[in-house]
Formats: sequence, C-alpha cells, structure tokens
Amino acid sequence: MTRLSLLLLAAGLGLSACTDPNAGPGPLPEGVLAIAGPNQDLASARVLPEDNCYWYAHKGPVETTLLPLRTAAGNPICLGVKE
Repeated sequence: MTRLSLLLLAAGLGLSACTDPNAGPGPLPEGVLAIAGPNQDLASARVLPEDNCYWYAHKGPVETTLLPLRTAAGNPICLGVKE
C-alpha cells in the first residue's frame, strides 16, 4: 500500500468511531476537512449509508448532482468498512 492509502485508511477508521453515518449535512470532522480537496461544497457533504463514503452536492447550471468528496489527489473519502 502507498503512504496515502494507509493515511486514508487510518483516517477513515478513526472517523468511523465518531461519525454517525445517518446524520444529515453538518460540520465535517477535522480529519475530513484536512484531507478534502479544493473546489468542493463541504457544507453539503454527508455520508451515504450505501457505500459509507462522503458525498457533496455539486450545483451545476442545470441540475444539482451528488458527487463523491475527494482528496486533493482524487481519492474518495470514505469511513471504515461497514459492519
């Protein structure tokens, strides 16, 4: 595994203990804010229970679409494995 993969795995496992996946949009944990890439609507970000990953609402000129919240390197930000 690469260092970034290990960092994301550790962050996801750490965040899974303190984040309610069923919660609506709200303040993101510090770990997510630290690794989230630019130009994403962090205020609308939330975890979807289907994949346990963070998604945000991208407001385009015609419609609003949910997109995966990604790191600056382009990796999706997810919580640990669902149990």
